[in-house]
Amino acid sequence: MQTRKLGSTGLDVSLICLGTMTWGQQNTEADAHEQMDYAVSQGVNFFDTAEMYPVPPKADTQGLTEKYIGTWFKKSGRRHDIVLATKVTGPGMAYLRGGTRLDRKSVIEACNDNLKRLQTDYIDLYQVHWPERPTNYFGKLGYQHTASPSTPVEETLGALDELVKQGKVRHVGVSNETPWGVQEYLRASREQNLARIATIQNPYSLLNRSFEIGLAEFAHRENVGLLAYSPMAFGVLSGKYLNGARPADGRVTLFARFSRYSNEQADAATACYVELAKAHGLDPAQMALAFVNSRPFVHSNIIGATTMAQLRSNIESHRIELSKEVLEGIEQIHRRYTIPCP
Repeated sequence: MQTRKLGSTGLDVSLICLGTMTWGQQNTEADAHEQMDYAVSQGVNFFDTAEMYPVPPKADTQGLTEKYIGTWFKKSGRRHDIVLATKVTGPGMAYLRGGTRLDRKSVIEACNDNLKRLQTDYIDLYQVHWPERPTNYFGKLGYQHTASPSTPVEETLGALDELVKQGKVRHVGVSNETPWGVQEYLRASREQNLARIATIQNPYSLLNRSFEIGLAEFAHRENVGLLAYSPMAFGVLSGKYLNGARPADGRVTLFARFSRYSNEQADAATACYVELAKAHGLDPAQMALAFVNSRPFVHSNIIGATTMAQLRSNIESHRIELSKEVLEGIEQIHRRYTIPCP
């Protein structure tokens, strides 16, 4: 398995990162342990999770994903073989801590709870799951300003810095951020001598290349590496939802709230990508993942699977090198359907 440096941390992480958000909802603890065992056997050393997982988030399942990872660490004894990333929840979860915020108290409390569930005394990469301020994330392409009080970036980063100094966290990152947000974290780090963000976890796929517009340059110039999530657009890029198909076990079928990658433009673009893949003898899902893998600003590609067959196929994508003809075909489709699913 190819590895890349994780931002400026010096850590080597596998190009494929094991995403975990289905564990505790669609996947059992036994399923989760099987996935971790297999992923590690294939050279994956990077796991990504979050305190609010599984998804869709619910009060009665919150934290199960981290607990499953914790029991695997205890059973396998392989904590030190894994680069572990998790997150503190952004605003909006009323059932968690009486309402989630990104102030100092909430960040410190969240991290202590993460550590207990994960059965570890340190987290390699601790990420802010989404900003507290209103901005364009989770499917919002255009920015509309809303005057709303929120915890200053300096306070959030200050709390993360405390955790680093305490040895509970090794490195910090952000998620679902904008160019302005990234530069604010970098400014606060520079001016106040606080921990520097190493990564940004944002959506990136053939259906959503918005990261390239303003954030890819940050990623390159400031070495804030992209951890690409939803690289298959909730499975849409496999082609299994084309022509109105709704397989019984598909996430888009099971959870109506996941409409981010479902619209006419997305369907038309996906049909083109699937046709391109098949014309070159490629599996559409693996082509979608291989494209993300090929981007130099991607430091790891976060895949997720509900079945072992999916997991095997997704991990295998790291072996695929797309030809010049395939990459040209992708760009032609991208020019027609530029960002159908922000």
